[in-house]
Amino acid sequence: MTSSTSPGKLARVLRVWPVVAWLLIWQGLSMYIGHEVLLVSPVTVARRLAQLVGEAVFWSSVFFSLRRIAFGFLLAAVTGVLFAALAARFRRIEEFLAPVVVLFKSTPVASFTILALIWVSSRNLSVLVSYLMVMPIVYTNVLNGIKSANPKLLEMADVFGIPAGRRIAYIYVSQVLPFFQSACLVGLGLCWKAGIAAEVIGIPGGSIGEKLYMAKVYLATPDLFAWTLTIICVSVVFERLFMLLVRLLITRLERL
Repeated sequence: MTSSTSPGKLARVLRVWPVVAWLLIWQGLSMYIGHEVLLVSPVTVARRLAQLVGEAVFWSSVFFSLRRIAFGFLLAAVTGVLFAALAARFRRIEEFLAPVVVLFKSTPVASFTILALIWVSSRNLSVLVSYLMVMPIVYTNVLNGIKSANPKLLEMADVFGIPAGRRIAYIYVSQVLPFFQSACLVGLGLCWKAGIAAEVIGIPGGSIGEKLYMAKVYLATPDLFAWTLTIICVSVVFERLFMLLVRLLITRLERL
Protein backbone atom coordinates (compact mmCIF):
# COMPACT_ATOMS: atom_id res chain seq x y z
CA MET A 1 0.00 0.00 0.00
CA THR A 2 1.50 3.31 -1.07
CA SER A 3 1.30 6.52 0.91
CA SER A 4 -0.98 9.24 -0.49
CA THR A 5 1.64 11.90 0.33
CA SER A 6 4.73 11.82 -1.84
CA PRO A 7 8.12 12.96 -0.44
CA GLY A 8 8.02 16.01 -2.72
CA LYS A 9 4.60 17.11 -1.44
CA LEU A 10 5.66 16.51 2.17
CA ALA A 11 8.78 18.63 1.66
CA ARG A 12 6.68 21.47 0.24
CA VAL A 13 4.32 21.32 3.22
CA LEU A 14 7.26 21.40 5.64
CA ARG A 15 8.63 24.49 3.89
CA VAL A 16 5.26 26.29 3.91
CA TRP A 17 4.24 25.85 7.54
CA PRO A 18 6.88 28.18 9.07
CA VAL A 19 5.78 30.96 6.69
CA VAL A 20 2.13 30.46 7.71
CA ALA A 21 3.12 30.37 11.39
CA TRP A 22 5.03 33.67 11.17
CA LEU A 23 2.19 35.32 9.25
CA LEU A 24 -0.21 34.30 12.02
CA ILE A 25 2.21 35.66 14.66
CA TRP A 26 2.49 38.90 12.68
CA GLN A 27 -1.30 39.16 12.43
CA GLY A 28 -1.68 38.47 16.15
CA LEU A 29 0.87 41.13 17.13
CA SER A 30 -0.79 43.67 14.83
CA MET A 31 -4.20 42.98 16.41
CA TYR A 32 -2.71 43.15 19.92
CA ILE A 33 -1.01 46.52 19.29
CA GLY A 34 -4.11 47.88 17.59
CA HIS A 35 -2.35 50.69 15.72
CA GLU A 36 -1.48 49.94 12.11
CA VAL A 37 0.83 52.93 11.97
CA LEU A 38 3.09 51.03 14.38
CA LEU A 39 2.57 47.53 12.96
CA VAL A 40 0.37 46.97 9.96
CA SER A 41 -1.32 43.59 9.50
CA PRO A 42 -0.31 41.20 6.71
CA VAL A 43 -3.85 41.37 5.34
CA THR A 44 -3.59 45.15 4.93
CA VAL A 45 -0.14 44.81 3.34
CA ALA A 46 -1.43 42.23 0.86
CA ARG A 47 -4.39 44.46 0.01
CA ARG A 48 -2.16 47.50 -0.51
CA LEU A 49 0.34 45.53 -2.60
CA ALA A 50 -2.49 44.32 -4.83
CA GLN A 51 -3.49 47.95 -5.38
CA LEU A 52 0.08 49.00 -6.19
CA VAL A 53 0.57 46.17 -8.69
CA GLY A 54 -2.32 47.55 -10.72
CA GLU A 55 -0.66 50.97 -11.06
CA ALA A 56 1.74 51.86 -13.89
CA VAL A 57 3.88 53.89 -11.46
CA PHE A 58 4.59 50.72 -9.49
CA TRP A 59 6.11 48.89 -12.45
CA SER A 60 7.96 52.00 -13.58
CA SER A 61 9.63 52.25 -10.15
CA VAL A 62 10.45 48.55 -10.07
CA PHE A 63 12.14 48.63 -13.48
CA PHE A 64 13.93 51.90 -12.65
CA SER A 65 15.63 50.32 -9.63
CA LEU A 66 16.04 46.89 -11.23
CA ARG A 67 17.92 48.24 -14.26
CA ARG A 68 20.39 50.21 -12.20
CA ILE A 69 21.04 47.71 -9.42
CA ALA A 70 21.32 44.81 -11.88
CA PHE A 71 23.73 46.80 -14.04
CA GLY A 72 25.86 47.65 -11.00
CA PHE A 73 25.97 43.98 -10.00
CA LEU A 74 26.83 42.71 -13.49
CA LEU A 75 29.54 45.35 -13.87
CA ALA A 76 30.98 44.34 -10.50
CA ALA A 77 30.94 40.65 -11.48
CA VAL A 78 32.76 41.27 -14.77
CA THR A 79 35.39 43.68 -13.43
CA GLY A 80 35.86 41.62 -10.26
CA VAL A 81 36.79 38.57 -12.34
CA LEU A 82 39.05 40.68 -14.59
CA PHE A 83 40.88 42.30 -11.67
CA ALA A 84 41.29 38.93 -9.96
CA ALA A 85 42.82 37.41 -13.10
CA LEU A 86 45.25 40.33 -13.39
CA ALA A 87 46.12 40.18 -9.69
CA ALA A 88 46.80 36.44 -9.90
CA ARG A 89 49.08 37.02 -12.87
CA PHE A 90 50.89 40.11 -11.59
CA ARG A 91 51.77 40.38 -7.91
CA ARG A 92 52.15 44.18 -8.07
CA ILE A 93 48.53 44.56 -9.20
CA GLU A 94 47.33 42.49 -6.24
CA GLU A 95 49.39 44.70 -3.89
CA PHE A 96 48.07 47.84 -5.60
CA LEU A 97 44.41 46.76 -5.29
CA ALA A 98 44.66 45.45 -1.70
CA PRO A 99 44.08 48.82 0.07
CA VAL A 100 41.15 49.65 -2.22
CA VAL A 101 39.47 46.30 -1.56
CA VAL A 102 39.88 46.72 2.21
CA LEU A 103 38.47 50.26 1.94
CA PHE A 104 35.42 49.14 -0.01
CA LYS A 105 34.76 46.29 2.42
CA SER A 106 35.07 48.45 5.53
CA THR A 107 33.29 51.69 4.58
CA PRO A 108 29.56 51.83 5.52
CA VAL A 109 27.02 52.08 2.73
CA ALA A 110 25.77 55.43 4.03
CA SER A 111 29.25 56.96 3.83
CA PHE A 112 29.76 55.69 0.28
CA THR A 113 26.37 57.04 -0.74
CA ILE A 114 26.89 60.53 0.65
CA LEU A 115 30.36 60.77 -0.89
CA ALA A 116 29.13 59.41 -4.22
CA LEU A 117 26.45 62.11 -4.42
CA ILE A 118 29.28 64.59 -4.92
CA TRP A 119 30.37 62.84 -8.15
CA VAL A 120 27.27 61.24 -9.67
CA SER A 121 23.62 62.16 -10.02
CA SER A 122 21.11 60.60 -7.66
CA ARG A 123 19.52 58.73 -10.60
CA ASN A 124 22.68 56.65 -11.11
CA LEU A 125 23.71 56.46 -7.48
CA SER A 126 22.47 52.90 -6.98
CA VAL A 127 24.63 51.71 -9.89
CA LEU A 128 27.82 53.00 -8.27
CA VAL A 129 26.97 51.89 -4.73
CA SER A 130 25.92 48.39 -5.85
CA TYR A 131 29.15 48.10 -7.83
CA LEU A 132 31.35 49.23 -4.93
CA MET A 133 29.70 46.77 -2.53
CA VAL A 134 29.86 43.71 -4.80
CA MET A 135 33.13 44.08 -6.69
CA PRO A 136 35.43 43.37 -3.68
CA ILE A 137 33.47 40.20 -2.89
CA VAL A 138 33.77 38.86 -6.43
CA TYR A 139 37.42 39.92 -6.67
CA THR A 140 38.44 38.28 -3.38
CA ASN A 141 36.59 35.01 -3.99
CA VAL A 142 37.76 34.60 -7.59
CA LEU A 143 41.35 35.45 -6.64
CA ASN A 144 41.27 32.80 -3.91
CA GLY A 145 39.82 30.35 -6.42
CA ILE A 146 42.63 31.00 -8.89
CA LYS A 147 45.25 30.62 -6.16
CA SER A 148 43.74 27.35 -5.00
CA ALA A 149 43.88 25.74 -8.46
CA ASN A 150 45.22 22.20 -8.30
CA PRO A 151 49.02 22.50 -8.69
CA LYS A 152 49.24 18.96 -10.11
CA LEU A 153 46.94 19.92 -12.98
CA LEU A 154 49.02 23.02 -13.64
CA GLU A 155 52.20 20.93 -13.57
CA MET A 156 50.68 18.48 -16.02
CA ALA A 157 49.72 21.39 -18.29
CA ASP A 158 53.35 22.57 -18.23
CA VAL A 159 54.65 19.10 -19.05
CA PHE A 160 52.34 18.66 -22.05
CA GLY A 161 52.68 22.28 -23.19
CA ILE A 162 48.96 23.05 -23.08
CA PRO A 163 48.29 26.57 -24.46
CA ALA A 164 47.14 29.34 -22.11
CA GLY A 165 43.64 29.46 -23.61
CA ARG A 166 43.00 25.79 -22.95
CA ARG A 167 44.45 26.05 -19.46
CA ILE A 168 41.97 28.78 -18.65
CA ALA A 169 39.03 26.85 -20.15
CA TYR A 170 39.78 23.39 -18.72
CA ILE A 171 41.66 24.07 -15.49
CA TYR A 172 41.09 27.53 -14.11
CA VAL A 173 37.43 27.95 -15.07
CA SER A 174 36.36 24.66 -13.50
CA GLN A 175 38.36 25.44 -10.36
CA VAL A 176 37.18 29.04 -10.03
CA LEU A 177 33.47 28.69 -10.87
CA PRO A 178 32.45 27.43 -7.39
CA PHE A 179 34.19 30.45 -5.84
CA PHE A 180 32.48 32.76 -8.33
CA GLN A 181 29.12 31.14 -7.60
CA SER A 182 29.61 31.65 -3.86
CA ALA A 183 30.57 35.30 -4.41
CA CYS A 184 27.45 35.88 -6.52
CA LEU A 185 25.17 34.42 -3.84
CA VAL A 186 26.56 36.85 -1.27
CA GLY A 187 26.78 39.78 -3.67
CA LEU A 188 23.24 39.46 -5.03
CA GLY A 189 21.67 40.07 -1.63
CA LEU A 190 24.13 42.80 -0.74
CA CYS A 191 23.70 44.73 -3.99
CA TRP A 192 19.95 45.08 -3.43
CA LYS A 193 20.35 46.18 0.18
CA ALA A 194 23.05 48.70 -0.75
CA GLY A 195 21.31 49.89 -3.91
CA ILE A 196 17.96 50.53 -2.23
CA ALA A 197 19.69 52.19 0.74
CA ALA A 198 21.44 54.50 -1.72
CA GLU A 199 18.12 55.37 -3.33
CA VAL A 200 16.55 56.14 0.04
CA ILE A 201 19.38 58.59 0.78
CA GLY A 202 19.64 60.08 -2.72
CA ILE A 203 15.86 59.99 -3.37
CA PRO A 204 16.02 59.76 -7.19
CA GLY A 205 12.60 60.40 -8.72
CA GLY A 206 10.73 57.29 -9.90
CA SER A 207 12.74 54.79 -7.82
CA ILE A 208 11.71 52.27 -5.18
CA GLY A 209 13.91 54.16 -2.71
CA GLU A 210 11.87 57.31 -3.28
CA LYS A 211 8.65 55.39 -2.58
CA LEU A 212 10.10 54.03 0.67
CA TYR A 213 11.20 57.51 1.73
CA MET A 214 7.79 59.03 0.99
CA ALA A 215 6.07 56.21 2.88
CA LYS A 216 8.24 57.04 5.89
CA VAL A 217 7.56 60.78 5.65
CA TYR A 218 3.78 60.32 5.49
CA LEU A 219 3.72 57.41 7.97
CA ALA A 220 2.16 55.21 5.28
CA THR A 221 3.07 51.95 6.98
CA PRO A 222 1.12 49.73 4.53
CA ASP A 223 3.09 51.28 1.65
CA LEU A 224 6.36 50.82 3.52
CA PHE A 225 5.70 47.11 4.07
CA ALA A 226 4.31 46.61 0.55
CA TRP A 227 7.39 48.16 -1.09
CA THR A 228 9.68 46.17 1.21
CA LEU A 229 7.91 42.97 0.16
CA THR A 230 8.32 44.06 -3.46
CA ILE A 231 12.08 44.49 -2.99
CA ILE A 232 12.34 41.02 -1.48
CA CYS A 233 10.37 39.42 -4.33
CA VAL A 234 12.29 41.22 -7.09
CA SER A 235 15.67 40.45 -5.52
CA VAL A 236 14.78 36.77 -5.10
CA VAL A 237 13.60 36.47 -8.72
CA PHE A 238 16.73 38.22 -10.00
CA GLU A 239 18.94 36.00 -7.83
CA ARG A 240 17.25 32.80 -9.05
CA LEU A 241 17.50 33.81 -12.71
CA PHE A 242 21.16 34.83 -12.45
CA MET A 243 22.18 31.72 -10.53
CA LEU A 244 20.29 29.60 -13.07
CA LEU A 245 22.41 31.15 -15.82
CA VAL A 246 25.56 30.42 -13.80
CA ARG A 247 24.53 26.78 -13.31
CA LEU A 248 23.77 26.44 -17.02
CA LEU A 249 27.24 27.83 -17.75
CA ILE A 250 28.83 25.32 -15.39
CA THR A 251 26.88 22.45 -16.98
CA ARG A 252 27.92 23.56 -20.46
CA LEU A 253 31.60 23.77 -19.45
CA GLU A 254 31.45 20.33 -17.83
CA ARG A 255 30.25 18.85 -21.13
CA LEU A 256 33.18 20.27 -23.09
